[in-house]
Amino acid sequence: MEPVHVFYTPRQTALQHRGLSPSPGKPALVVAAWQELNLPMKIVEPQAATLTDLCRAHDCGYVQGVLKGRLPNGFGHREPDLNDTLPWTVGSMISAADHVVITTEPAISPTSGFHHAGWDYGAAFCTFNGLMVAALTLHQRGLVKRVAIVDLDQHFGDGTRDIIRRLRLDWVQHYTYGARPATVDTAESWLAVLPAIVEETIQGCDLVLYQAGVDPHVDDMFRGGLTTDQLARRDQIVFRGCREAGVPLAVTLAGGYQRPVERVVDLHVSMFRRLVEVYWQ
Repeated sequence: MEPVHVFYTPRQTALQHRGLSPSPGKPALVVAAWQELNLPMKIVEPQAATLTDLCRAHDCGYVQGVLKGRLPNGFGHREPDLNDTLPWTVGSMISAADHVVITTEPAISPTSGFHHAGWDYGAAFCTFNGLMVAALTLHQRGLVKRVAIVDLDQHFGDGTRDIIRRLRLDWVQHYTYGARPATVDTAESWLAVLPAIVEETIQGCDLVLYQAGVDPHVDDMFRGGLTTDQLARRDQIVFRGCREAGVPLAVTLAGGYQRPVERVVDLHVSMFRRLVEVYWQ
């Protein structure tokens, strides 16, 4: 197999951003940490999402308003430093999805800030829904007929659901962990049923988009229910399920809010290790 393709450019990172979410600055930190692992990895320059791409999943007036600074982004401001990254973060997701469908080998978009963005709005650190833009773009190109979104971020993927409902997309299978997140007491029982959840969600699909959020961690500021070991097992279950089913897999980082940010990075490093273990070892 080829090394893990990571679709990354420094233009995905807003280095000067300050705020509650570390996500705008996370791509550079996470990719640098992965490069230190001496595991099979190849950095690939993504193509930026075009206006046409973004308008497949969003109202064009909203898209243009954000990009031109007339409307606030999902962080509630209009800072060009962050807005300039948006076509690249979404483009990374499209590029990763396109790659895995063509090659059938997994790939990663080291990005966050997708699943709360709806048809004509952004919210909760999400401006454009890269999951839905990627799904719609590949569907329109005729590369996929059915897409599964396995969203294991701590929070409900309400923006994803909004777009699916607005556009009446009966070909998108959507599981969002945030609808009923596990607690410390229920974490093991949830992990026990996760293989069945994955199997049911991805059945009959041509592509899986996996949100490997690390905010379900017990030490996250939003108080998730999973330990470090349980998060690693969660990722293994998803990766094994996709590999055994033979469904191409594109992974994105999603949320994580621990301080210092190195704790979040360490959890994304764990995810990368699990991916290599399942697919390359």
